[in-house]
Amino acid sequence: MQRLYDFIRRHPTWVDGFWAVVLFGISVLSGTTMEESRGTDLPALTVPVMLLLSLVVTLRRRMPERMLLLALAVGLGQLIADVATLPADFALLVIVYTVAAVGARWASRVALTAGLCAAPLAQLRWPTDEASTAQNLAIMVLQTVPFALAWVLGDSIRTRRAYFAQLEERAARLEKEREAQAKVAVAAERARIARELHDVVAHNVSVMVVQADGAAYVLDAAPDQAKKALETISSTGRQALAEMRRLLGVLRTGEHQEAGEYVPQPDVQQIEDLVEQCRGSGLPVDFRVEGTPRPLPSGVELTAYRIVQEALTNTRKHGGPDAGASVRLVYFDDGLGLLVEDDGKGAPHELYEEGGFDGQGHGLIGMRERVGMVGGTLDAGPRQGGGFRISVLLPLKPAH
Repeated sequence: MQRLYDFIRRHPTWVDGFWAVVLFGISVLSGTTMEESRGTDLPALTVPVMLLLSLVVTLRRRMPERMLLLALAVGLGQLIADVATLPADFALLVIVYTVAAVGARWASRVALTAGLCAAPLAQLRWPTDEASTAQNLAIMVLQTVPFALAWVLGDSIRTRRAYFAQLEERAARLEKEREAQAKVAVAAERARIARELHDVVAHNVSVMVVQADGAAYVLDAAPDQAKKALETISSTGRQALAEMRRLLGVLRTGEHQEAGEYVPQPDVQQIEDLVEQCRGSGLPVDFRVEGTPRPLPSGVELTAYRIVQEALTNTRKHGGPDAGASVRLVYFDDGLGLLVEDDGKGAPHELYEEGGFDGQGHGLIGMRERVGMVGGTLDAGPRQGGGFRISVLLPLKPAH
């Protein structure tokens, strides 16, 4: 049964041709029977009319507008040549429905007009002799109703198809929008991970470089200090590798792995450990906390940690050998304030301009992006008296 249904859907013209043959056979049989009862022969134009109307049924879906014009010509020919109504005239109903359903709009209007006129013209041309005028009018109205219903049914089918087509188009558009949103989300996540990698690599490698230089300098004179520096390099390298494995794992799979394979993301409480690490690498850092510490949104905590990490990394890179830094955390009722300052040489002007130069300045660009993601504000630049200053305010309410 399903195969038959599929065949009918794939070959509509063959199906219409089959019904056209059936209609032609019924018309010939009916016309022959009527003429035999009258003792006369079929009019010469009857068979051509039957054939043309059967052709209308056969090709109605392939060329509805042309078949409508052919049906109108055949109908007018019947009126002029006095070929009385036949079963084949059922094709007029079929073409009116077809044009209303799938034809052009102008053809649909023509089909409606012709259908409403067909029955009155036929009744005027071949009135029922035994019926009164009122009865002929009643017959005329009754014969007009099927044409009107055929057009209404076809037009409703057209409207329904247009509605479903609109729904399909909307569903396809929404699917494309979801795919686009997913791609944007993936790109944003990868950009975030890239910033994380930058922060991890820049901070930990700078610590390792400083410790390695110090170890090489005191290797002969103070082996204990050299050993301590090498231990710091080892622990810092392991920490960097752990964070890089976590981030690269996300890039490779795009899925969360088991919790044991991931290092928890840094928070505000770990800023003190970060400061101690910097002190151990030879950078004097004054660390103060003002206000009452309390749990903060994870995005704010990670942003605060990365801002301090990047700022201290920049101090080591650009501040000079005698630079010192201060980190101040201030808990407000509606946000968290960060102030990181150093008394070194300060970064080159181009590095704190948006965009940097020659691919540099990405740390400060990443800071602005991080702060913007949580709806905060950032002010970075040289401070009075020398050195560099980074001031950040992170609100506790999410950005809209």
